[in-house]
Amino acid sequence: MTTKINSILSEVLEKIDLSKQELDEINSLLKEFLAKVKKKIKSLKINADVFIGGSFAKKTAIKKDYYDVDIFVRFDQKYKDKEMSKLTGRILKPIKRVSMVHGSRDYYRVKVAKGVFFELVPVTKIKNLKQARNITDLSYSHVKYIKKKIKSEKILQDIKIAKAFCHANKCYGAESYINGFSGYGLELLVSYYGSFLKFIKAISKNKDREVIDIEKHYKNKQDILMDLNSSKLQSPIILIDPTHKQRNALAALSKKTLERFQKDCKQFLKNPSAKAFELKQTNVEKMKMQAAKNKHEFILLEIKTNKQEGDIAGSKLLKFYNHLNHEISKFFDVKKKGFNYNLQKSAKCFFVVKNKKQIEVCGPNKKDLKNVKAFKKKHKKCFVKKNRICAKETIKFNIKQFINSWKIKNKKRMKEMYIRELKFW
Repeated sequence: MTTKINSILSEVLEKIDLSKQELDEINSLLKEFLAKVKKKIKSLKINADVFIGGSFAKKTAIKKDYYDVDIFVRFDQKYKDKEMSKLTGRILKPIKRVSMVHGSRDYYRVKVAKGVFFELVPVTKIKNLKQARNITDLSYSHVKYIKKKIKSEKILQDIKIAKAFCHANKCYGAESYINGFSGYGLELLVSYYGSFLKFIKAISKNKDREVIDIEKHYKNKQDILMDLNSSKLQSPIILIDPTHKQRNALAALSKKTLERFQKDCKQFLKNPSAKAFELKQTNVEKMKMQAAKNKHEFILLEIKTNKQEGDIAGSKLLKFYNHLNHEISKFFDVKKKGFNYNLQKSAKCFFVVKNKKQIEVCGPNKKDLKNVKAFKKKHKKCFVKKNRICAKETIKFNIKQFINSWKIKNKKRMKEMYIRELKFW
């Protein structure tokens, strides 16, 4: 089994590793871009320097449809947050295809080539962690730590494999619409356990509230639980950031995502296959046919938001999808469902449902005579259940009719949830 898994991992690595040509092309674009940025910083007399961050700096980048390269502009502490974002915009003024991304500190995204984006992020140059005003101010220390800690080419390869595995199983990313493993978190975990295989074996057996303190910042688990802010203790795994002991590097990871990931880990260990590293696509036509065969209904929807693309849009779209699922579940048994965010301002989702035929509707307390009268006028064959007036309601509409009716009745609600369009696809 070990030989088979190693063979699969070698095959996967060959597919996900960036070729020398690809790296040379990106590095050439980086060199040219950085030269322009540094020249502009100098001409504007801004007290700042520039460094490359993220997976490209740490040599853990994997092959993707597009690449985001993090470039940090480290400003002197005399600059305030808004001023830093404004100055970053000025640095990029002569450069084309630039868009601003709003956040706790606004940053900029630049399209430099097909499928290649550079993200210019303003941060504060800090001498110690107490001076950090924003989480991004720790980026330099993260890069420095990983580069110093991980010297082994084998561990770097295993980190890439872990990233590909998490990406394929939709749990890679700290964004709120994913609630998964951040790149930095995976780098730390694979390094800590010693390999990709040891990592997934350990994670598959993980119990709630496991604590990992790589640099032994604390004496014991109790000290950690006492010292960390309660908001940083919500994740099922608490990974103390080696560069900042009061930060949980897996704070974004949700229990739901971890449980799903554990199933994927167990499945791979039981039946290893290179397919476990391939992003699974929804076969719409196959799903339609299967639904018809089982006498279920299938719908594919597109949801659009007016919010900024990225984490903000993704979280709003996911929240609406969950709300819609709750509304559908009142009248239909949801057999299958899925959500896919396209990283822009829209997402697609599907539902396979079965009509409940009849549901129970409960109204006011039996002593509330005025409302009981109104309820009986609206419903036939009423009965009392736990002191409330109830009735059986027959479902006479299909899922498409329900969605169309729901949209009309809930225009205000959709607007409040920042949804500008909901349509059948």
